[in-house]
Amino acid sequence: MLPYTDRKVAGRVLARALEPWRGTRPLVLALPRGGVPVGYEVARALGGELDLMLVRKLGVPSQPELAMGAIASGGVRVLNEDVVASLGIGPETIEAVAAEEEAELRRRERAYRGERPWPELAGRTVILVDDGIATGATMRAAVAAARAQGPREIVVAAPVAPPDTVARLRREADAVVVPETPEPFWAIGQWYVAFPQLDDEEVRAILRRAWEEEAAG
Repeated sequence: MLPYTDRKVAGRVLARALEPWRGTRPLVLALPRGGVPVGYEVARALGGELDLMLVRKLGVPSQPELAMGAIASGGVRVLNEDVVASLGIGPETIEAVAAEEEAELRRRERAYRGERPWPELAGRTVILVDDGIATGATMRAAVAAARAQGPREIVVAAPVAPPDTVARLRREADAVVVPETPEPFWAIGQWYVAFPQLDDEEVRAILRRAWEEEAAG
């Protein structure tokens, strides 16, 4: 039986696992697109503030789903050295893929947030949320980008991830919360009944709802 019906259900399960952080007014930073509906449920349950952590995977050109690294806002770049070395990927290839993904990252910043000021991370509890974690390259870039801004604590949270990725992330984040750690892992979508691709308008709609609810108190 698959553990999650959809991202909303996964977010509610994850929120229960994050109960120790209720009352800390956490800043929940969701990784678009799939992490946004999960992050919405977490922020609402914990009384936190929802925003984004914009990260782009650097896919291997011949196997785009395989991450050779990731980039994040603020010029952060994390490489999966094992993948780069095993496939003999040269610096020119990495730079070409990174340039393309940096352009998409900037486009998403404009599309999702417009002119809204970025939240201050300094001194706050930051919970980084995605709908699942595979290699961890994207989340590691998110942790590095958040760490550079001086938060009090960084919590990595996702509904599902493989055990080895969770172990690696525990060396970089202050806490890692993942309710399901199956082995073998396969792919994130394998652990959901419904796992549709989200478009930009769906992401904007969730953010608008969250920000309106926060403004209303």
